[in-house]
Amino acid sequence: MEQKNIIRNGLAVALLAFSGMAQAKLGGDQSATGVANWMSGSLPPAGDYLVVNSGHYGGKLRDGNGDKIDGASVDVWFSAFRHVHMTRHKLWGGDYGWQVVVPVIHQQLKMQDVSKRRTSIADITLNPFILAWHRDNLHWVLGLDVNLPTGAYDAKEPRRSVGVNYWSLEPLLAVTWLSDDGWEISNKMMYNIKTRNKNYRAPGQDTKQKYHSGQEFHMDYLLGKRFERWGVGVAGYYLKQLTNDRIDGQTVTATPQWGHGRKGQVFSYGPSVSYNIKKGMSVSAQWNHEIKVKNRFSGDKVSVKLVTSF
Repeated sequence: MEQKNIIRNGLAVALLAFSGMAQAKLGGDQSATGVANWMSGSLPPAGDYLVVNSGHYGGKLRDGNGDKIDGASVDVWFSAFRHVHMTRHKLWGGDYGWQVVVPVIHQQLKMQDVSKRRTSIADITLNPFILAWHRDNLHWVLGLDVNLPTGAYDAKEPRRSVGVNYWSLEPLLAVTWLSDDGWEISNKMMYNIKTRNKNYRAPGQDTKQKYHSGQEFHMDYLLGKRFERWGVGVAGYYLKQLTNDRIDGQTVTATPQWGHGRKGQVFSYGPSVSYNIKKGMSVSAQWNHEIKVKNRFSGDKVSVKLVTSF
């Protein structure tokens, strides 16, 4: 019975930490992974832009040893709508702008072979501070994402949660190098700092606890070659949790299955293709396969991204 309770508690904590699938971190963090690919470090000139990223993710939950957990899986269809506004103002020589991201998802989350579905807006991201610089072949961006707990959250039934019920701050740096003959290297690095979920409840308990998920470093990357309007490359993402999960100020107890502090990690790779339709409008598509996964869902993600000015 004790072993069964340990497994149930571990699943519930994992699903709590990994709900909020919308932005395609899909393992459930608030900010997106794999979205920043082509020209991620180069923002456009002054104006308004719409970025729509849609796709599907399916995966199985893995424990701290990287082993699959029977009866725990996720299936998500997602669309994230991002409005970027670049102003004509300069700050420290960089172009100033802001953005908002509104994700919508249809999620089916299974735990112990029991699944629940939900369609909802998930956690919204605001970035009031974007600065972009351009120098010859090199482009770079600094920003600060603020992730809001707007997604539906159910403390008693984690399978029906599409939000994580906490705020988080995420400073970011994105860099793009584009050679004269069309070779591109892009990388976006982020560090996620979370507040506490003050409404966490362990399975079968009504007592509220304060669950504090650990801080994470994650990045998106792309290596590609452009041929006039087309671009072909390899893209993916990497995430590593650097601090422990904590409940009521205490590190989550180490277990053989989930490990000390339940730190998550994931690496993905896959092909990416882009096409410039016309000035101010482009479309890209990519597939990502996840490996080296611990304490997260592990699977495959397919997405299509449209960028257009308006």
